[in-house]
Amino acid sequence: MKTMLLNGLFCAVVALAGCTSSRVTPDEYSGFLQDYGRLQPAESVSGKEVMRWIDPQAKLSGYTRIYIEPSQLYPAPKPTAVISAQTLQMITRYFDSALKREFGKDLQLVEAPGPNTIVMRAAITGVSTRNEGLKPYEVLPLWLMAAAVNTAAGGRDQTVEIATEAQFLDGASHALLAQVVRKSDAQELENDRQPLTLDNVKSALDGWAVDMRQGYEKLAGSTAGRR
Repeated sequence: MKTMLLNGLFCAVVALAGCTSSRVTPDEYSGFLQDYGRLQPAESVSGKEVMRWIDPQAKLSGYTRIYIEPSQLYPAPKPTAVISAQTLQMITRYFDSALKREFGKDLQLVEAPGPNTIVMRAAITGVSTRNEGLKPYEVLPLWLMAAAVNTAAGGRDQTVEIATEAQFLDGASHALLAQVVRKSDAQELENDRQPLTLDNVKSALDGWAVDMRQGYEKLAGSTAGRR
């Protein structure tokens, strides 16, 4: 029994120490973007960790229109009993509508690339669930046994993680203007059998769209006087 408790305590400490950053690491890159070598750690307007690159010579204030390509699921997803193909398609459609809603506040939405147009290409590059990490109070030996049994039975809350990669191009020259990689936690599932729904990730998708639009506003304002 003592050995089991010590092993449980060790696993709990590892779980707590393993709380990961929300920033995407290179081993999580999907291959969707043109050039990952330019990416640098940064913060979104809302203070979230991202990997990002922006062309320092780009004059974003010179663009008046935006063409948002239908977002992709990249690489091709493998639906599961928890994350269905239908839900994945609903996620991309909702992401598109969120991006159009936000960027439509600043730019004219168009149906094709062209002059004075930003082309946005985005992909959902990961949707996953994992056991929620042990809370501090669960490190206590009496709680460890209950936590271990609950995990084995599939009863622990499931943390939902969703990731995106996006690039922004000049609509006439196709030159790369900016690119960003980020991930977010979404609404938790009660256990590993509860199906994921669009409602579980809506807040993350809305947050991305708002951050991207506000980031554009900030950059466009800073380049307004650039020749």
